[in-house]
Amino acid sequence: MMDRRKFIALMSSGVAAAPVGSFALAGHEGASVAKVGAPRRRPNVIFMICDDLGYGDPGCYGSKLPTPNLDSMAAHGLRFTHFNAGHPICSASRSAVMTGRYGQRTGTTGAFGPFTPGAAAEGTSLDETFLSNLFHDAGYRSKAIGKWHLGQAKEYLPTSRGFDSFYGVPYSDDMNPLPLMRDTTILEQNTDRDLLTPRYTEEAVKYIGEQDGEHPFFLYLGFSYPHDPARASQRFRGKTGLGDYGDAVAEIDWSVGEIVRAVEQKGLSGDTLICFTSDHGPWYQGSPGLLRGRKASTFEGGFRVPFLAMWPGVIAPDKVVETWCSNLDMLPTMASLCGLGLPQKPLDGVDVSKVLLGHEGAVERKPLIYFSAMGNGGLDVHCIRKESWKLRVAQGVKGEIYINDRTTGARGSAWLQHPELYDLSRDPAESYDVAKFHPELVTELMGELEAQMPSFPPHVVEAYAKLKQNKGDITTPPGASPRPFGAPVPDWAWEPDNLR
Repeated sequence: MMDRRKFIALMSSGVAAAPVGSFALAGHEGASVAKVGAPRRRPNVIFMICDDLGYGDPGCYGSKLPTPNLDSMAAHGLRFTHFNAGHPICSASRSAVMTGRYGQRTGTTGAFGPFTPGAAAEGTSLDETFLSNLFHDAGYRSKAIGKWHLGQAKEYLPTSRGFDSFYGVPYSDDMNPLPLMRDTTILEQNTDRDLLTPRYTEEAVKYIGEQDGEHPFFLYLGFSYPHDPARASQRFRGKTGLGDYGDAVAEIDWSVGEIVRAVEQKGLSGDTLICFTSDHGPWYQGSPGLLRGRKASTFEGGFRVPFLAMWPGVIAPDKVVETWCSNLDMLPTMASLCGLGLPQKPLDGVDVSKVLLGHEGAVERKPLIYFSAMGNGGLDVHCIRKESWKLRVAQGVKGEIYINDRTTGARGSAWLQHPELYDLSRDPAESYDVAKFHPELVTELMGELEAQMPSFPPHVVEAYAKLKQNKGDITTPPGASPRPFGAPVPDWAWEPDNLR
């Protein structure tokens, strides 16, 4: 394993030292000249997912952060404006990508952390079929790079879940110690966090360069940033003028450019679908755009994320997609595009391949449920959404007298005595409750929620029943955090609820 000095020297002289700027696909100097047609064969897939990147952070989503490579991806492909995470916390969202199922079905309701020797291992249930299993079974080569966060024990690591190889870390950058691993071997017990993004990039570029062009591959790249504390290598530190977070995003953008260029240099652009997204909204830093809420919140700022897709010659360039999709849809969509089998268990996501291939319009699906990340182990239901209509039935409560666990500060939830209805097509910030103007929609969505809940495991159904009994005070104003019925009103009771 190279030491820090050798690695920095490599960055200053090798592939990693390419100029910072937007890529340009050979033969595609302008996005408008790209031709769209049927794929020649099963595509390679590169799926990149950031940790805590906000909907409003990339330049192509309105940010002032310098993201020329992400902007080039948008110009050469699709930019989604209504793409949701499956959950507003790390592990549960990544499980949704890999399984196409709610984390509440897969034993993944929050964020897994390090465990000490002898402690019970945790991870996404071993009886779940991962997207990587499907790729492997279909003859794809596969590699996972970067942050995993779906289990640390050997049986939960990528090499036990359909990937041929793994290079990265088992969980978030704020957890200690943070081992850098290759497959199941620890290379560094507590790795240099400043070098994570360039190391991931070097590994990805090398992997792409090793492909023979005959065997399709699946590359999953989980960036560790801009999760707090955001880090960047010395090359990017202080470059944006927008703090550590801005520098971390700029380095991720550079990484995207290096990966796209590696695909182009290998002559694989027309055979490779490249996707870029985030696992959920931003934490303390970063921008959710004009959306309300942040990471862990069931407001749109916690759920809505950037999503870019590029596949030259197949996906139309420079197109904005307003169709509502979710990372729950990734498994069935990749299965359709790549000729993969499907798991035996029922999926919560749906095939949106027609959207990727340029067909606009709503996708037929059951309404999606928003589970809370705060309190009660991630089991509390807060919302249900059908197309642009979002019904809020419960909300997190604030303050010391309402927390479930005084040691951890975990928050609980209360059932709203007056459900709130928001039209996200006109009100993406969830500023205007219109429930009393659309009682038929409130009734319909409540009925959908009641119809879906029995399909969940018994402990989730039990938590839902208990939540409905824990009613908030009837005087709670729309949009406010409720207090339990009959509780005294503390000074902070009507603070806006922008949960982190």
